[in-house]
Order: sequence, then structure tokens, then C-alpha cells
Amino acid sequence: QLHLVESGGGLVQTGGSLRLSCAASGFTLNGYAIGWFRQAPGKEREGVSCINSRDDSTYYVDSVKGRFTISRDNAKNTVYLQMNSLKPEDTAVYHCAAVFYTLHTVLCAMKGGYDYSGQGTQVTVSS
Repeated sequence: QLHLVESGGGLVQTGGSLRLSCAASGFTLNGYAIGWFRQAPGKEREGVSCINSRDDSTYYVDSVKGRFTISRDNAKNTVYLQMNSLKPEDTAVYHCAAVFYTLHTVLCAMKGGYDYSGQGTQVTVSS
């Protein structure tokens, strides 16, 4: 079965850190652009950060620049999102998604239609 599995979410205080993982099962992430998206209750899905399929170029939405870092470990077939200096407004369900051979900027603008996506992991930041 081919799918993505997110982990690493949880409850953290303002200013804390979490590292989310997105692991691929049944296929290799090589050649895929990978993105992290979040959706809070009553809000639209937002592309938070994406990494390119070819040269590992990255994109971050303005609200997380300087605080979040996306990276990929091809040996572990996993993409990470390191989240530092968390704020209450970062509270959301975080999903990862993959699209084959596309630009990271294109992926982060997508609202759906991914090749693969996960079930999500809840991140809650308390004030």
C-alpha cells in the first residue's frame, strides 16, 4: 500500500519546538516534491513549506520564515519539518503531500490533487 504517514505533532507551549516527520511507505520519495500543509478549524488549507523534487530548493509561507525548516533524508525516505518558536496561530492539523516532479512553489499553491497525502498530525500551541 502506497501512502504517507505523518508523526511528531503534539501539545507545546508558546516558544516551544516540534519536529514533524513525513514517511513514505511503499514508494520512494526521490523525484517527488514534498510539502507540508496545515488547516485550522474554519480556515482554508495553507501551504506552509515545500521542498523541490530536483534540487531541494525550499519555499516557506511568510508567517513561518525564520522559524520552520523543511528537509529531506532520502536514505530514510522521510521529510521533516522542524518548527521552532511556535506560536498559538501555528495550531492546526498538519498534513504532508507529494507530487511527482514538480516545483516546490507549485506544490505549495495546490489545494488538493496530490499524488499522495497523509492523514495529518495535530499541532497545538498553548499561550
